Amino acid sequence: MIEAPGILLTVVAFVCVIGPLVFVHEMGHYLAGRVFGVKADAFAIGFGREIAGFTDRRGTRWKFGWLPLGGYVKFAGDMNPAGQPSADWLALPAEERSRTFQAKTVWQRAIIVAAGPVVNFLVAILILGGFALAYGDARIPPVVGGVSPGSAAAVAGIREGDTIVALGGRQVDTFDDMVRYVRIRAGERVRIDLRRGGAPLSRDAIIATDVQRDRFGNEYRMGRLGVAAGSMVIEPVGLLDAPGIAVRRTGEIVQMMVETMGQVISGRRSVKELGGPLSIARVSGEQLSLGPQAFVFLIALVSINLGFINLLPVPMLDGGHLLFYGIEAVRRRPVEPQVQEWAYRGGLAAILALMLIVTFNDLGSFGLWAKLAGLIG
Repeated sequence: MIEAPGILLTVVAFVCVIGPLVFVHEMGHYLAGRVFGVKADAFAIGFGREIAGFTDRRGTRWKFGWLPLGGYVKFAGDMNPAGQPSADWLALPAEERSRTFQAKTVWQRAIIVAAGPVVNFLVAILILGGFALAYGDARIPPVVGGVSPGSAAAVAGIREGDTIVALGGRQVDTFDDMVRYVRIRAGERVRIDLRRGGAPLSRDAIIATDVQRDRFGNEYRMGRLGVAAGSMVIEPVGLLDAPGIAVRRTGEIVQMMVETMGQVISGRRSVKELGGPLSIARVSGEQLSLGPQAFVFLIALVSINLGFINLLPVPMLDGGHLLFYGIEAVRRRPVEPQVQEWAYRGGLAAILALMLIVTFNDLGSFGLWAKLAGLIG
């Protein structure tokens, strides 16, 4: 087992992951606002008291807060969480009011809001495309290279040389597709469609649960079918093919996130598996200690996470704003201020509750609750 990285390395790694990704996210909002002529009053990285900053010639205050867990861009005219104009906004001169966020059309506001998550996805696509160019597109055909005795696959009658065609009705093109499907479905029954000697067959299996520990001692609950991979095929990737491969891999990661979230909501996966900032910090330090490739890949994963989470239709997040803009576009008028106010209060409560849960989980993963129980006992 490799020794866990020190606190200093963990903090540095966390800042190097979160800081740039928050910056490019907010820069997406800022640049989209600039395109549509919206003045930005503030561009902040981090929350809480300002520890450093400056004001540019456009009147935008660029500042750093002491708590590096996010950031924001405050546009002129965006007066409250619900984005409703105030009496002060209505009293502004017409020219000044035209440079405010609320003066823009609904589609322009939607683009400004969506630009942040879009930039996060673009960063991930750029990184994954670079990996594809550097290392090629590694593919393992979905051919069973071996079956573990007593495994779920062995019980279901899967044999070496079988070609897996689909799992649970979902088409399988590579062995990695199988791994991604099985990994998050521990304990579930699945139908396996395969070809054996050219003949189509179907088998049912119950995916086994495999509790694994990584080299740092972290414990994970994984699904396991019990089949070994065949030979890997590495195809060179050209400059024109790399973006498509990167988009495909990004889509696969997002799909896994959607399925995992659905399992948590439906109760098939425990909320104890959710992690927060402390978990990200720990993993950042671990990946940095493994080398630059692992660390850069982690940045891509976190960037996809930030983009995906921010697009969820939850008030207070970018997706919540987009939801209201969509309703406004259909109704041809904004949602009533009181409705937005209550929605954003509910969204804030939900986010705070989630932060409480993941922080509780994070502290548990660091052994705090076990130590307290030992002291009390």
